[in-house]
Amino acid sequence: MTLRFIGTTSEHGNCPTLYEVVETGDIVVQGDRLTDAEHLAQLRDVGEHETFVVIPRELLTRFAPKE
Repeated sequence: MTLRFIGTTSEHGNCPTLYEVVETGDIVVQGDRLTDAEHLAQLRDVGEHETFVVIPRELLTRFAPKE
């Protein structure tokens, strides 16, 4: 799998960041892990292999592909 950097709103090289999987066009999101138990309890259909990250809306509106 080859990742292509799309963009970040971080000023110091930390997350959040968006990447594209070159072979499929899928998007990979890097961000702070969601750990709040109350918030996690509100998520639906969670697989054991899944995790969740929090990213600012600005990151998506600035860099998410429009297609």
